[in-house]
Formats: sequence, structure tokens, C-alpha cells
Amino acid sequence: MEVFQGLLDVLRHGERDATKIGKQTFLPATFTGGPRDMRQRYLDAIALVQHFEKLDLFLTMTCNPMWPKIKEHLPTDEAQNGADLISRIFRRKVEELKTDILKRNIFEKVVAFMNNIEFQKRGLPHAHFLIILCNEYKLLTPESYDIIICAELPDSNKEAHLHSVVVHHMMHGPCGHLNPINPCMKSKG
Repeated sequence: MEVFQGLLDVLRHGERDATKIGKQTFLPATFTGGPRDMRQRYLDAIALVQHFEKLDLFLTMTCNPMWPKIKEHLPTDEAQNGADLISRIFRRKVEELKTDILKRNIFEKVVAFMNNIEFQKRGLPHAHFLIILCNEYKLLTPESYDIIICAELPDSNKEAHLHSVVVHHMMHGPCGHLNPINPCMKSKG
């Protein structure tokens, strides 16, 4: 009853507008994921692009519940039941990729870098990376992009391991009558 006492007091004084009941709270920019934090991240990204001109690479890294560390330590097969484990493993992999980019210089010299981690509807995290390279290492031609980015299925004869990894982790299917029990299929195909 104590919880509702404040509401009863407000109603006794004749207040009928629900927006005036309660206490309004503003989340500070230090609250990760809040509206002020997201706005600050957006403004930081825009400032980087304004200062260093256009960005060179935009990477997305998605958590995969089939990663060996996750499969090894997850008590069940359902990733949503181990959100803490998945977040820790994903965070470690993000930090390793940041080390590769910034310290091991896999893209040569980086002058500006920004990343953000978000969570998908089913609870799996993914990260976005904005990368701006030094002028000497800018990617200016399609051929320079082709050296670091490939959107083709690797040749199974020449790169068997890479082909199997891409097929297992990055391809969806088969669907339809070839695999009617695939999770993407609605009931009865």
C-alpha cells in the first residue's frame, strides 16, 4: 500500500494528467546505450569524418554462437541462455580485432578509429568499426579494395579450409523443399 500512497495523494489534490505524476529522470551520457550516449557517439563519428575526410573502411563483426569457446562452455545449445558468456567471449574477440587493426597494422597506418557494440533482437552482439587510414595508405582504386576484401566463395580446391569456414559460418541454407526443417522455414514449409 505504501507504493500507491504517492499516487493517491496526487489524485486527492485533483491532478488528472499522468505526465505530471512521478519523477522525471535524465540518463547521463556516461550511461552506455542511453540516448545521450548514442548522440555523443554519433557526433564523435561525424567530427572524425569532418576532420579526416571520408572514412576508408566500415567493418561489421557479428558474434557466432558456433565459435568453439562458446560451444565448449555453454551448458545448452541455445545462445540466449548464456548471454554473460557470449558477451565476454565476443568482447575478447572485439579487443583482439582492435589490437590487429591498431597495433599489428593489418590495414597499415590508421589515423582514426571508432567502434560500437550493439545487440541484435535475439541477444547476439555485433560490432561496427569506422576506420580512416593515413593518406599514404588510402584505398583509392577498386583493385586496392580487392586486396583486403573478398565477396566471393573461396575455391574449395585451392583454399579448402577457408572454403569450409565460409560455408559453415557465413552461408545460409539450403531452404525450401531441400531442407524443410531449417529454422528459417515456417511450419510446413
